Amino acid sequence: MKSTIKDVARLANVSISTVSRVLNNPEIVVPEKREKVLEAIQRLHYSPNALARGLIHKRTQTLGVLIPDISNLFYSAVLRGMEDAAHRSGNNLIICNTDNNRERRSSILSVLNEKQIDGVVWTSEPVDSGSYELFGKFGFPVVLAATHSLEFELPSVKIDEEQAAYDAAEYLIRRGHTRIGMISGPAADPISGHPRIRGFLRALDDYGIEGDAQSNIEYGKYHFENSYTAMSKLYAKLPDMTAVFASSDERALAAISFLHDNRIKVPDDISVISFDNTRMAGMSTPRLTAVAQPLYDIGYLAVAKLIGLINGEPPQQLRTYVAHSIVERDSVSDRGAGGF
Repeated sequence: MKSTIKDVARLANVSISTVSRVLNNPEIVVPEKREKVLEAIQRLHYSPNALARGLIHKRTQTLGVLIPDISNLFYSAVLRGMEDAAHRSGNNLIICNTDNNRERRSSILSVLNEKQIDGVVWTSEPVDSGSYELFGKFGFPVVLAATHSLEFELPSVKIDEEQAAYDAAEYLIRRGHTRIGMISGPAADPISGHPRIRGFLRALDDYGIEGDAQSNIEYGKYHFENSYTAMSKLYAKLPDMTAVFASSDERALAAISFLHDNRIKVPDDISVISFDNTRMAGMSTPRLTAVAQPLYDIGYLAVAKLIGLINGEPPQQLRTYVAHSIVERDSVSDRGAGGF
């Protein structure tokens, strides 16, 4: 039978309130009694009830994490960073898959509120007004990871999406490519769609490369099948392209698969650069050159910022932008002498 706080008090010959003080504020208990209680706890293998301790401190040491699609490899590294930060601060995570569905998000937030979580990390998706109203209604702090909100004053951690896409296109241009296509998420996506499209087109314009959204970009959902179709449409309207910027690793793998099926060699005929640098980027053939997001750091810093809010510490930066980089592998080759 599991030992109770009463058993500890009886064995240590102290009151239940003394045991409680040893568990929660040991510094105020005289050393002699504190040692007797700790010895009793060890002998009885007593484990304090987490819910009861949560009621005392008005915390559950539990954080909610909302993720649009748990099957996406992007989130494995982000979650690893979150989990490490949570563990280090004595917290646990409840991971919730929203399936990019507004009603489901609202339902999840309500359930998390019922479970009296201490705070929420909201990942990747834009924040709509309905969700923001729920944040205020439930009163828990929220930090955004791999997304941000310019409409609402919510702390966030992410990269500069537009600049990262600009750097991807510039990398191809500096390798000598002047006919460059892009397969992208929906243009209306304010997080990973529109900013990356804007960065790509800005790089073409800055370097005097011919191209526009209609001729050089094909859009679709982020899944492999949708991206394969997008790549086929892009190749049909831009058959002389020598390079493709895919706005995620999964899209890049779909592009390579299409090219392989049509006997087009990568990178000899068409180079491919991807975005994210998840584990799959180093597993493909050829291995992907990619814009790397510091996924672990995004997750870790988001939880660390949330813990600070829970502890009453305002963030030093409302919107934190972490540095991206380009990881060179095998999917991009030089085309001509370049000249830039």
